[in-house]
Amino acid sequence: MKSQHQPLIGAPLAQALISPRSVAIVGASDDATKTSGRPLQYLRRGGFQGTIYPINPRRPTVQGERSWPSLTDLPEVPEHVFVLSPTESVVETARECARLGVKVLTILASGFSEAGPEGLAREQALRDICGSSGLRIVGPSSLGVVNPRNGLMLTANAAFAEPELPVGKVLVASHSGSMIGALVSRGMARGVGFAGLVSVGNEVDLSIGEICASTLDDPAIEGYLLFLESLRHGPELQAFARAAHRAGKPVIAYKLGRSAAAAEMAMTHTGAIAGEDDIADAFFKDLGIARVGILEALLETFPLAKRIPLESAPKRVGIVTTTGGGAAMAVDQLGVRDVVVESPSAATLSRLEQAGLPCAPGRVLDLTLAGTKYETMKSALDILLSAPEFDLVLAVVGSSARFQPHLAVKPIVECAKGSKPLAAMLVPDAPEALASLTAAGVPCFRTPEACADAIAAVFARRQPGQEASPRAAHSARTRTLSEAEAYTVLDQLGVPHAPAVVRPFSGTTPPLPFGFPVVVKLCSADIPHKTEVGGVLLNIQNEQELSVAIDTLQRNLREKAPDAVCNEVLVQPMQKGLGEVLVGYRVDPEAGPIVMLAAGGIWAEVARDRSIRMAPVSIEAAREMTTEVNALKALTGLRGKARGDLEALAQAVCALSQLAIRPDLRIVEAEVNPLLVLPEGQGVSAVDALVFQA
Repeated sequence: MKSQHQPLIGAPLAQALISPRSVAIVGASDDATKTSGRPLQYLRRGGFQGTIYPINPRRPTVQGERSWPSLTDLPEVPEHVFVLSPTESVVETARECARLGVKVLTILASGFSEAGPEGLAREQALRDICGSSGLRIVGPSSLGVVNPRNGLMLTANAAFAEPELPVGKVLVASHSGSMIGALVSRGMARGVGFAGLVSVGNEVDLSIGEICASTLDDPAIEGYLLFLESLRHGPELQAFARAAHRAGKPVIAYKLGRSAAAAEMAMTHTGAIAGEDDIADAFFKDLGIARVGILEALLETFPLAKRIPLESAPKRVGIVTTTGGGAAMAVDQLGVRDVVVESPSAATLSRLEQAGLPCAPGRVLDLTLAGTKYETMKSALDILLSAPEFDLVLAVVGSSARFQPHLAVKPIVECAKGSKPLAAMLVPDAPEALASLTAAGVPCFRTPEACADAIAAVFARRQPGQEASPRAAHSARTRTLSEAEAYTVLDQLGVPHAPAVVRPFSGTTPPLPFGFPVVVKLCSADIPHKTEVGGVLLNIQNEQELSVAIDTLQRNLREKAPDAVCNEVLVQPMQKGLGEVLVGYRVDPEAGPIVMLAAGGIWAEVARDRSIRMAPVSIEAAREMTTEVNALKALTGLRGKARGDLEALAQAVCALSQLAIRPDLRIVEAEVNPLLVLPEGQGVSAVDALVFQA
């Protein structure tokens, strides 16, 4: 049979991946209790209507069904093959699949990139096979693919022994195979179903981003849940997130690594201060992905994200409760995540009073003393949901949710169809009430932690900005620019810097075009961190002192950096601003280009007072960044102090971030440190810059 050389993408890929007309199980066992025996058993139990071909050369039958000795012996080419055989045989099976024209191959076996040189060679062989054919591979180390809508239980995960899996509206894609089973069991306990689940494994070919993107045209899939161990294949994930936003399909992610140490020291402070997980956080927010930090919230956030369009960007929460203690927990957990609960306005309190409801001023509308009654909760919700000061109303229900859900839960279900989002948190264990809320599509939560986590994650999403230019593969081979060369890059971007003159160590030079005092520095691409070798001298008052300073710098160079190539110094006028900041740009190998604004000075890395965005950023986003750095609050005219030119700072941040769409400059990392913030109306001025070019 003829091999197809065009790899599958989009809907044809989704068809073969989660809705194949035929599947083959290579290495199918006759023992249904074994890992290799589960997929056939699950497919039959799930009612899969496509054709199933068990492949086992040692048995004529498997679990009572005809077995085939090889893929080549089949009467047709299966669309999807699941290989359960040992690692050593996988590459040959992949070659056979490619030769026959199989569309998708899912690999259970491990022992590839994680298994040393031999495993890396196997992995490269799989890539080569995909590159020379139309075969697409899921895995290795994939526990399979599941589609409850059509009975495709093509998995070895023991959790799928559960009968009658509920069907839902979200697709799960996970680096961890065991997590798809964990989410299924947890979802069943909550009455939450799925439109599909994919264990992507090592992503030797198909990545999470590509897999999810291929299903965007499926009307039955309304959102996505991602369990991520890393941001590998970042460009594909980013492209999917942008497409999902355009399609109006929310993406919720849980990523490991929040407690990991910062990434390896980058060439500048930017990488060290930002940290790997902080970059991931910016990646998610700037792509409109709701990142949750609690596993339970991964299951519970979709209805809320679906209810709150990204365009609305709400921030204000109103709370009504039948239990003061339960509401206090919600307020506390929201506050920890910087979500402020809004108090009812005077006009809203007046309406509550006219309706005979409690109307004491306070952050929460507490109905406890009024008694838990249907009419009380219904009237309160009607008023709060029409109040302009709230973007989201959260109803916190106490004990009645368990034994008398008609009193407080029923009105929540009835009011949830309005134009304003309504969510519920149930304090007792109330599975029936949760099930009714879930069935009605009402965002509902079992714990204050998951409730607050979901709300904060949805609120933190930002509109995806301009897409960066396609980038070359990240490489360690870079060239450091001298400070003088770095300023030419800033000039091309429109980032202001102090005047600078380059002087040789010896010889006649023209007078400086600016007055004294000045700063004089070693100027060499070989000396990126000048202060470490005594390469900066300040407050030089005249030409005589400048001559002495240059001699001193030469001596320091000979003593502390004798191998550096350096034949000149850079002279600048001494400048002082109201504040100092660090503005950095780097191309993260996974997330892509980022821009960072941080508090400047010697304590920058200790304070970690910074704001991070994916680059490039708009001027509006850059303005937001200036409000997120605590040190800059002192430059807003606070307590009568002079105001700094924060608008000029935002323009400089925006300008530096444009490196992301200037591939012609080939800059992989750049840092202005410090950038002086001058008084309002006087701009900003870079007085040092470090730039690395590919």
